[in-house]
Amino acid sequence: MAAARAMVAGCVSHLPQCMGTTVVKGSGRQALASTSSLAMRAAPLRHSFVQRSAVQSRNLQGCRVVSAEYTTSEDGAPDTLEYRVFFADKSGKTVSPWHDIPLHAGDGLYNFVVEIPKETKAKMEVATEEPNTPIKQDTKKGKLRFYPYNINWNYGLLPQTWEDPSHSNSDVENAFGDNDPVDVVEIGERQAKIGEVLKVKPLAVLAMIDEGELDWKVVAISVDDPKADLVNSVEDVEKHFPGTLTAIRDWFRDYKIPDGKPANKFGLGNKAADKEYALKVIAETNEAWAKLVKRSVPAGELSLV
Repeated sequence: MAAARAMVAGCVSHLPQCMGTTVVKGSGRQALASTSSLAMRAAPLRHSFVQRSAVQSRNLQGCRVVSAEYTTSEDGAPDTLEYRVFFADKSGKTVSPWHDIPLHAGDGLYNFVVEIPKETKAKMEVATEEPNTPIKQDTKKGKLRFYPYNINWNYGLLPQTWEDPSHSNSDVENAFGDNDPVDVVEIGERQAKIGEVLKVKPLAVLAMIDEGELDWKVVAISVDDPKADLVNSVEDVEKHFPGTLTAIRDWFRDYKIPDGKPANKFGLGNKAADKEYALKVIAETNEAWAKLVKRSVPAGELSLV
């Protein structure tokens, strides 16, 4: 209970007028008193989020508890160029989902930051060149970007990783990194929320080559998924999620074709590499990120805060 109050207090300190919020757990709902008063009733907050509500300052749309450690707040309206999702820790301090959320979650698990919920098509991404790297909707020629069709899995990033654009990978046609954090495709059954931080276990990795740049896709599953205990390898994914690895590859191969662009390619034999290889990719890109934030390599336009 004390921990729950602390999490809500962190949200309140970050958004002092986050009014009339509702805590949701599973299908049950428990209303909270207005956060302008401190007489809140705390509910268990694991797997919970605070629904969007009207806020009367800074155009913030709402406050959401996205894990036991973090809350998010929305600045601007969704589907606009100004829309941003900012992250804060339990004290209410604004943090970067890329740099401040740890990669490792303990017990061999990793933190995964959700940018795009499954069965949606707005192309959301961490704004790597903006202070605190909030989530925003990607743009092209001043217009918001959308995929041509829904993505069928939760999609996002591994914090504290970076695909170094100055490093060529001899395993994958000597392609250079795409200058972004490593992407994650989470195959669990639940539709996550933008900004949620999930604990996942990696299962495989695909080496996508996008316009000559290497863009790793780590396939993982949330530890809270009902099938999480059943899958620990590529073979397990094929058994319990038949056809999923092929579907992920084909989705990312083809999604640019409707816009008149060529299909993306894949290295490593056009197949998903195993968990061991995925962990190698994660370790290497975490090392690259560490060099980046220590300024051992040029950051260019990237924000390091």
